[in-house]
Amino acid sequence: MQTKNIMIVGVGGQGSLLASKLLGHLLLKYGYDVKVSEVHGMSQRGGSVVTYVRYGDKVYSPVIDKGEADVIVSFELLEAARWTEYLKEGGVIVTNTQRIDPMPVITGAAQYPEGLAEKITSLGVKIDAFDCLALAREAGSEKAVNIVLLGRLSSYFDYDAEDWKEAVRECVPKKFIDLNLKAFELGRASENNA
Repeated sequence: MQTKNIMIVGVGGQGSLLASKLLGHLLLKYGYDVKVSEVHGMSQRGGSVVTYVRYGDKVYSPVIDKGEADVIVSFELLEAARWTEYLKEGGVIVTNTQRIDPMPVITGAAQYPEGLAEKITSLGVKIDAFDCLALAREAGSEKAVNIVLLGRLSSYFDYDAEDWKEAVRECVPKKFIDLNLKAFELGRASENNA
C-alpha cells in the first residue's frame, strides 16, 4: 500500500497528541507500518501543535511535506488555514469550527480573520467543518473535542467503527472511556455541514 499521510493540527492543550496516539494505535492493529511525529513550538496551552501520522506497507520518514497530506484534522479554523498548503490535491480538511484567539489577537496586534471556512473552500479545498465543541459538551466534557474529531475522521475510512472504539478503550484513562466513546459516536454520526 502506498504511504498515506494525516496531519493533526491544533493548539496546545487540546488533546492532539492523544488523537495521534489513538490513530497510530488503530493503524498498527491493521498491520501497517506507522510513523508518528510531533512537531510543536509552544505546546503549552495556546501554542501551535502539529502531529504527523504516516502509514503504509513501509514508511521511511515521519515527516509530511507540503502537498502530501491526504487528510488534515484541525482543532481550530485558523490552524486549518495555516496548514492548507500541506494538503494534497483531492485531500480533505476535517475541522472544528471553534475559534481560539492566538496571542496577537489577544493582545490586539491583529484581528482574527473572518470567513475562514469559505476562504479555504474558495481555494478549491474540500473542507468538512463542524462544531466539535458543542458535541464534546454533549458527550460530557469540552476536552473531548479530539475524540469528536476522530469520530468524524472515521467516516472517511473503511475501518470498522468497533475497531476505532477499541482504540479509544485502549488509549484513554479508564474513568473517561464512556465519555470518550460517546464523543466518538457523536462525531461519527454528525452530518457534514460544510
